[in-house]
Amino acid sequence: MTLHGANFSAADRIDTSVAHPARRYNYLLGGKDNFAADRESGDALAAAMPTIRLSAVENRMFLQRAVRFLAQHGVRQFLDIGTGIPTADNTHEVAQAIDPSARVVYVDNDPIVLAHARALLSSTPQGRTAYLDADLREPEKILAHPDLRTTLDLTQPVALMLVAILHFIRDDEDPRGILDRLIAALPSGSYVVASHVTWEYLPPAVTAQLEANNRDGRFQARSTEQFAALLDGLELVEPGIVSVARWHADDAPQPRPSVQDVSFNAAVARVR
Repeated sequence: MTLHGANFSAADRIDTSVAHPARRYNYLLGGKDNFAADRESGDALAAAMPTIRLSAVENRMFLQRAVRFLAQHGVRQFLDIGTGIPTADNTHEVAQAIDPSARVVYVDNDPIVLAHARALLSSTPQGRTAYLDADLREPEKILAHPDLRTTLDLTQPVALMLVAILHFIRDDEDPRGILDRLIAALPSGSYVVASHVTWEYLPPAVTAQLEANNRDGRFQARSTEQFAALLDGLELVEPGIVSVARWHADDAPQPRPSVQDVSFNAAVARVR
């Protein structure tokens, strides 16, 4: 695995007094790579929405099913933005279990993710993985990075993974513009894999509590209609936009959780 261009003094950027989405997600998944601020934030969300840990687990399972689905349909390249702290069955592990030659570029902006990527994200000999220390809000920086260019062939289909990250891009940060720039760099036959928190199924009292925990305004839940607008122009793979718990989940443990308990939409869409 390569981490060319990453700043290995990046640990200086870690502010343990402020919750970070990657570390909070790690906590909600039952991981240990988090700080008190992350746990406090996660507990506050769980107090408002007791099923939030189930939601995190179901979102992770969606990612794995989507990667497996695309790898089984011939996709061999993955650009995973908002990687999060590595856990079991990461994107490259799922893809390379189907084809060891699969190539994956991970992107995240948390220095702790960088440290774990160095230690844990190792590729098969036939394939390749790389890690970029970058932010989704800087698509040009991601696309121009030399490690992306040496790892992925942008003349061949790529799966752009945007799992549980778009809700951290506010409307004033132009999420559709960011998506358009990334998608424009991909050839026809590529795919976008995305999941997004929605509060449309939750009672108003629960939504109010969740909003109260969003003190910095960084988080923006979106309705199914708003999520669909971000993917407009792409060809949705059946069954379209559904709960992460329902996307190609026939082989998942039954019964499936309700859309209210998960409150996460998901879609896989093809680039025409």
